[in-house]
Amino acid sequence: MQYLQYYLSTYPFLIPIAVLLLSEIVKVINRIREGSGERLLFRHGGMPSSHSAFVTSLLIVVGRESGLESVDFALAAVFSGIVWYDAIAVRGTVSKHAKALNLVQQIHKFSEEVGHTLREVVVGVAFGGTVTLVGIALS
Repeated sequence: MQYLQYYLSTYPFLIPIAVLLLSEIVKVINRIREGSGERLLFRHGGMPSSHSAFVTSLLIVVGRESGLESVDFALAAVFSGIVWYDAIAVRGTVSKHAKALNLVQQIHKFSEEVGHTLREVVVGVAFGGTVTLVGIALS
């Protein structure tokens, strides 16, 4: 319990979580503007990429706390790269497959927003970095 209280009171833990939640809120606002009435929160795909925003925030916080030459930062950088690649390449391909299947099959609609475009990931990285730096400055 003592560790939980510590983590919940320190910015290295709170800022990435706040970035994740804020990016989801921005996504909901964007979906409402687009007129998308289906499930709004914690849905795959969309602008900005919450996963990209979160790992960018995590990378910045680890770099600031542990140093840019630390093993922690190197691991966070590799982890971030994997998440960014997955968002664009792997899940982006799944989105394309879902669109093709939806053209062929009319019985069950597959979610076509599974992955992200490069633009969505870049905006997620910028969003996560900006909110993290503001959070660090305010803490």
